[in-house]
Amino acid sequence: MLTVEQLRIAVDEREIDTVVVAITDMQGRLQGKRFHARHFLADVVAHGTEGCNYLLAVDVDMNTVDGYAMSSWTGGYGDFAMIPDFTTLRRIPWQPGTALVLADLRLLSGGPVTASPRQILQAQIAALGSAGYTAWTGTELEFVAFRQSYEDAFRQGYRDLTPVTLFNSDYSLLQTARVEPLLRRIRNEMAGAGLVPESAKGECNLGQLEIAFRYDAALHNADGHVLYKNGAKEIAAQEGVSITFMAKPNAREGNSCHIHFSLRSAADGRPAVAGDGEHGVSPVFRSAMAGILATLREFTLFYAPNINSYKRFQAGSFAPTAVRWGLDNRTCSLRLVGHGASMRVENRVPGADVNPYLAIAAMTAGALYGIRRELPLEDVYTGNAYDDAAAPRVPATLREALALWEASEAAREAFGADVVAHYANMARIELAAFDAAVTDWELMRGFERL
Repeated sequence: MLTVEQLRIAVDEREIDTVVVAITDMQGRLQGKRFHARHFLADVVAHGTEGCNYLLAVDVDMNTVDGYAMSSWTGGYGDFAMIPDFTTLRRIPWQPGTALVLADLRLLSGGPVTASPRQILQAQIAALGSAGYTAWTGTELEFVAFRQSYEDAFRQGYRDLTPVTLFNSDYSLLQTARVEPLLRRIRNEMAGAGLVPESAKGECNLGQLEIAFRYDAALHNADGHVLYKNGAKEIAAQEGVSITFMAKPNAREGNSCHIHFSLRSAADGRPAVAGDGEHGVSPVFRSAMAGILATLREFTLFYAPNINSYKRFQAGSFAPTAVRWGLDNRTCSLRLVGHGASMRVENRVPGADVNPYLAIAAMTAGALYGIRRELPLEDVYTGNAYDDAAAPRVPATLREALALWEASEAAREAFGADVVAHYANMARIELAAFDAAVTDWELMRGFERL
């Protein structure tokens, strides 16, 4: 990590010549500009920079689309201000001579951009703080790696790619040794960017891997998540391979992003999860878990934002289908793990395509929903939750999640009507694009046989 003064020294000593200013868009991607370091110090530090407001009003292909209040042809597609958050300033070891700083968005009039993912999380953190708590989180991102470069994968239509491991290598040291040079480079260079990597392991799908990082305060964790996801892709590209964080890149196991969530006292920082309640859980955290469960279906749009996200939710897949909680039970949506100061709840709904700011904001809002109402926690579920026909179900499609989101009073209460409308429009745009597409599945079934 760097202070502005340390950056000045590094620029004077010609160690750094480029500064990236980045925001996170709706899809969880870093977008921004690369500045000559001396211009950044002379101008951007004091005044920030600008970016077109369509950055929060486009689809995944960067197409301008209708339906957004903040940005349109009628409104002229103006700018918003990008204000660097200098607590995020850091070196980027995988890009020579480069530093990066994350920015918050402001209207040119000075007001907040309420639909910005980072600001949505900040608002929920502030609301939780007013109730006397802080949120701490850890995100576990899985990805699938292929021997082809991104360019070759694109030219092949992302078909017939060669995974870096050729059989189930969950916990396998033999198979992952073959890709350890890539994993080692990602771990070490993320550490050089201020993250705290813990471990790397193989997963079930062919070529599937996971690198875990230490938990952190919620906003810092989300910042590290987007930096890691972008940086891992950049490092993979430099190594001539490709990795995907798609939730379900093929018919085998999907890529998850389990989110570990705990509370601490805002007054003294003490953990607030363990206590003298049933199963050793404090009364306040029991209400927090009850709130996350109560809002899970209505907030699924923030946990599973894409059409492909919902392909993960299959029985027996280690992705949940039942809205239940269990003690170290991987068949439930929420899994209580740890003990004492390490006790926490794991949300198993999100996939690796998730926007971490939005997902953590949804968990924080759900926890606060339960705390404010002192909701009772339902009985712990034991056994195979896939077989629980009485359980509420995780939404099976983006269309179902959209309907629940738009009808949700809890979402409007937590996030505001403008945010609900903004992300509902995002979902409608994706659904319309998919409904208009002719898929490979349709061609295979219908080209000759129908």
